[in-house]
Amino acid sequence: MREADIVVVGAGAAGLALADRLTRPGGPRPVPSVVLVSAPPGPARPAERTWCFWEPPGGDYDDAVVASWERLRVRAPGGAVVEARPVPLRYKMIRSRGFEALLRERLAGRPGFRGVEAAVAEVRDGRGGAEVRGTTAGGAPLTLGARWVFDSRPLSRLPPARTVLLQHFRGWFLRTERPAFDPRAAELMDFRTPQPDRGLSFGYVLPLGAREALVEYTEFSPRVRDGAAYDRLLGHYAREVLGVGAARVVAAEQGVIPMTDAVFPRRAGASVFRIGAAGGATRPATGYTFTAVRRQAAAIADACRAGRVPVPPPAYSARTRAMDAVVLRALDRGRIDGPRFFTVLFGRCPAQRLLRFLDGESRLLEDLAIGLRTPVAAMLRTVAELPLLPRRAHHRCAFPAPVSLPVPDPAAHPPHAVRPPDEEEQRP
Repeated sequence: MREADIVVVGAGAAGLALADRLTRPGGPRPVPSVVLVSAPPGPARPAERTWCFWEPPGGDYDDAVVASWERLRVRAPGGAVVEARPVPLRYKMIRSRGFEALLRERLAGRPGFRGVEAAVAEVRDGRGGAEVRGTTAGGAPLTLGARWVFDSRPLSRLPPARTVLLQHFRGWFLRTERPAFDPRAAELMDFRTPQPDRGLSFGYVLPLGAREALVEYTEFSPRVRDGAAYDRLLGHYAREVLGVGAARVVAAEQGVIPMTDAVFPRRAGASVFRIGAAGGATRPATGYTFTAVRRQAAAIADACRAGRVPVPPPAYSARTRAMDAVVLRALDRGRIDGPRFFTVLFGRCPAQRLLRFLDGESRLLEDLAIGLRTPVAAMLRTVAELPLLPRRAHHRCAFPAPVSLPVPDPAAHPPHAVRPPDEEEQRP
């Protein structure tokens, strides 16, 4: 028995965006009935997290935007600043709680939509469609039948890959006693941080005002650090590099994003599809996901309305994935200087062209022009090497999702009291 035309498993960015697009009125066919399955309160429900992307003002989700910036900055290790103003684009920040509230308010008024809470144990093909099996928050068994199922749950294991780096980070929402931030600009990459032996590290600053900002320490490297190391490095960045002075940590978050040239299958059965990060929506060389999630959702909704099999399209073209594979391998092997690589790209490429490239929407000639700004010899060596490398299963079975952290005691852990890391702590 079918409970709906479509079941969407998971109410993160991918699941909510897809449910929103599927149930919008209009089009040549009736709006499909949709059930959105959310994890019940507990460890299976993702913690609040931050998503960022760029687009012009007046976007679909502007009501959930916490802040936006028209200026983007990258800082070289020596402190030199590269600033871009990609008008009409703005860099926008959304918090997951606000995004969920906005989308649930929209969905609540749409006919054919229903939301349920359940821990999903299995998604599989069934007779004439697919089935979702799980357990409700009250412990009762739940079975949902549908023509199509879109599953956004994280994979338990990465597909085989030639290169895997991890983007791992910890961020503090800081409130300072005196003005310490420039609210006009987002600092995308500040390379005035201790660099690991493999990969790179940088600071990331999203000002919410002159005295408030999300400040993160981020690494692209093979291994994550322990919690104390993140706090030391983040405290060092806030105190010694940014000079924020006395400040209070009002919230904290942490996460790990796989950066890999693995191929993510988007179809898990005749009627079961993967979406979001599990469906390859994360850009391998940067970790950005939100824009690709929206593209996937729009394409799936268009296919459903046209009566086609709604296989999610690739989030990025084969050319984009090939270029990312080269960058990841060269960075992992130490053939390129990561801070210099990204600083030069931002400094020598027109801002709008570079942002189109980072979104995977640039044209061939634009990609070639950007490629000429990179270390050509190192890239060509890597291009020649990649076809000879086997794809191997990764030894990690799972990657932690973003988590909310306990707010540090301001009396015990204010940023100005954290010591800079010593030589040993700088190594991953």
